[in-house]
Amino acid sequence: MAMEELLEIMRMLRDPEYGCPWDRKQTFRTIVPHTLEEAYEVADTIEREDYDHLANELGDLLFQVVFYTQLGKEQGLFTFEDVVKEITQKLLTRHPHVFPRATMASFGEQAGITAEQVAGNWEAIKQAERADKAVAEPSLLDDIPMSLPALSRAAKIQKRAARGGFDWPDITGVFDKLREEIAELEEAADGGSQAHIEEELGDVFFSLINLSRHLHVEPESCLREGNRKFERRFRALETHASAQGRALKDMTLAELETAWQSVKRDEN
Repeated sequence: MAMEELLEIMRMLRDPEYGCPWDRKQTFRTIVPHTLEEAYEVADTIEREDYDHLANELGDLLFQVVFYTQLGKEQGLFTFEDVVKEITQKLLTRHPHVFPRATMASFGEQAGITAEQVAGNWEAIKQAERADKAVAEPSLLDDIPMSLPALSRAAKIQKRAARGGFDWPDITGVFDKLREEIAELEEAADGGSQAHIEEELGDVFFSLINLSRHLHVEPESCLREGNRKFERRFRALETHASAQGRALKDMTLAELETAWQSVKRDEN
């Protein structure tokens, strides 16, 4: 009942005569930035463990799906029911260890599969799906969306390449590669063109993300935490300077470093 009410509200918001002017003028493309923003707000809420507001943020994200399906319905492309059927079938076929015959009725017929076997089955199924979609030579890198944030896309590219056997046997090689890329960046910064510098810096970023994979650290979450830590310390630095009646821009580099170290010690 609640889902039906939400779908009806969305239909009303898009009503040509009585609907909301802002909602009526939206298209698939114009909604995408809002979808990304809502997804990040969900992630931020979880990372802050603000579970009192998680249902609210998830509702905002669900509304994005409802908006797309209303547009799809209006254009005769698909309906909300089609979306539900697609994900239902995908879940059944991608979990043969849970639904051996890809039906809910087959639930419980198979047990005892290991996590490694699950991962192997998952990749085999995904590879078959990619092959079905491919128009030329299939690749492990097929269907990685170009629109993904660069950080997330790099992580996906590296995971796919690793599944194909293109990977370092241990983390030593990853650290060596990172040092190599940093040295090449330093050389480019010493007298290279701006394009060369950007190319080498991109290689450093890519190597760092590869390192995060080998360390079993999710790079996006890690960087978000790094952002929060810097912001927290920078605000404390501003407070520290203000208490002395000074502005950061008027302090010497040595004074800023001393104050920064003091802020870090206060956190411990």
